[in-house]
Amino acid sequence: MKIFLITRVVPFFLQLFVKFIYFTSKKVFHHPKIDENESFVVAFWHGELLMQPFNYRKLKLNGKVSALISQHKDGEAITRTVEYLGIHSIRGSSSKGGAKALISAIKEIKAKNDVAITPDGPRGPRHSVADGIVAISKKTNARILIFNYKATKYWQFNSWDKFVLPKPFGTLEFFIQEPLDISNMEMEEAKKLIKEKMLENAMQ
Repeated sequence: MKIFLITRVVPFFLQLFVKFIYFTSKKVFHHPKIDENESFVVAFWHGELLMQPFNYRKLKLNGKVSALISQHKDGEAITRTVEYLGIHSIRGSSSKGGAKALISAIKEIKAKNDVAITPDGPRGPRHSVADGIVAISKKTNARILIFNYKATKYWQFNSWDKFVLPKPFGTLEFFIQEPLDISNMEMEEAKKLIKEKMLENAMQ
């Protein structure tokens, strides 16, 4: 019964609440001009995950994006929540199912779709960058789009990622940076640059 509540009931009501927050908030978008036919690796911090489906859909109205989501039990709830918001999922992370998830992500990009990843997920440390995002980008030659958002009114949880849940009737400011090309960079150099760029508009 508990598993049913966590994986079925909670996601349904959570996505309704997330939609309520979005539609009752003032929205400001800072988006680059892109070729909608280009496939990207989309990157955002784990703590800023919840509102990013709206950020993506504003950029690519008809695009398909699959998010890499942990195989841990909390990942199932996240998977079902974002599915309601139009985001597909690839299950796996750096700690479990990583190789399979990497192969699936590469296949998605080669199929002309986008892949989303939280470089500091699923367990942190907060605002760290694991190797996966660099590996996917390099193996597919896909550029990286960095997503952030800021909320004027929000709750912030006392979790490792300082997860942010905006409050209704505030302002949501969405950011997407110009596509980032790391094809000629070494692993550590690329990770450092990605982290620097992702922190520019991050919630604190």
